[in-house]
Amino acid sequence: MNKIHPLLNENRQRMSRRYEKENRLLGLASIFLSLITLLAFYYSGLSARVASLNLGSSIIWTFLVYVALFQALLVIFSFPLNFYSSYIHEHKWNFSNHTVKSWLWEQVKSFFVGLIILFAILGLLLWIMALTPQNWWLVAGLAMAFVSVIFSTLFPVVILPIFNKYTPIRNEELTDALKKILSSGGLKSSGFFKEDMSRQTKKENAFLAGLGKTRRVVLGDNLMENMSVPEIESIIAHEVGHFKHRHIWKNIVIGTLQQLVVFFILDLTMRAMFPQFLSSTRWNLTLLPLFAILMGAVSGFLFGPLSNVLSRNFEKQADKYALENMKNKKAFMTALAGLADRNLANAYPVWWVKLLYYSHPPIGERLHMAEKYQ
Repeated sequence: MNKIHPLLNENRQRMSRRYEKENRLLGLASIFLSLITLLAFYYSGLSARVASLNLGSSIIWTFLVYVALFQALLVIFSFPLNFYSSYIHEHKWNFSNHTVKSWLWEQVKSFFVGLIILFAILGLLLWIMALTPQNWWLVAGLAMAFVSVIFSTLFPVVILPIFNKYTPIRNEELTDALKKILSSGGLKSSGFFKEDMSRQTKKENAFLAGLGKTRRVVLGDNLMENMSVPEIESIIAHEVGHFKHRHIWKNIVIGTLQQLVVFFILDLTMRAMFPQFLSSTRWNLTLLPLFAILMGAVSGFLFGPLSNVLSRNFEKQADKYALENMKNKKAFMTALAGLADRNLANAYPVWWVKLLYYSHPPIGERLHMAEKYQ
């Protein structure tokens, strides 16, 4: 390993490279398994048989059965790998606090939450395809922008509490410090909450979630135990930096433009390869596995690295905002270094791993930038 920053633990960084490589291989295996499952679902004829079911006068019941089966098959066939990667592997690296029972219960909740979201998004997409088949890609791309805003607004108050308990933070020294950070950025929060992350993992996290009246500061209990008040301030100052630079809205706009391009390419490709596409909702359901594969491929290969470049630039802007407004460079740096070592985040990935996988600048780069920042 090359020379690392003195705030980082060299042994933990060696471990982080192995941990990152194993996670990367598990992620690739998961993608390959999903691909095989989707292809088998379509080419076995099962997709067509389920889509052609007549369950009453409306296609709605067929749609519900199809989507539920679609989701269930993906979960069932990925279950062994998912259990290894998120339970056995995380226990191996001494991160997971789950029992088998608690892990299984979380998977059940994830399945039903994902199913409801899938019902809503696919239902909207298929309705748009049926309503405006010639320009569905344009209408659907714009509709997804509204979905993003709604999801961002409801996420902290509807979805997150399904998986974790959120209690108001009682530490007045901490909440007063965070109120000042938010106020200096022109932000108000609906509250400061502690998340019981330690039920699931030893990893640490903190974030600013929600829009408008649902905006809230959330700190993982693990993070609160391991960081000082100035270090936590620096983490939230970084999050406020995203608000000051309007990164949430920029991401929604950029995401909408990307989705329009992806849908447009999918429209051209699906029409060329499958003349039945858009001829009926049943045909669109039948072709859904191939549609999903193409969408993942186009999104990943065409926009994956570009999205990471834009995201890393936004993260640099948020880091600079935190450094400008914290006036405590040391706390910012020790917070980053502590997170890297405790979470086993690789501070110095090779260039191609950074290009393909990193939405944030590596911790080593962020520490170097902070050290040189005037």
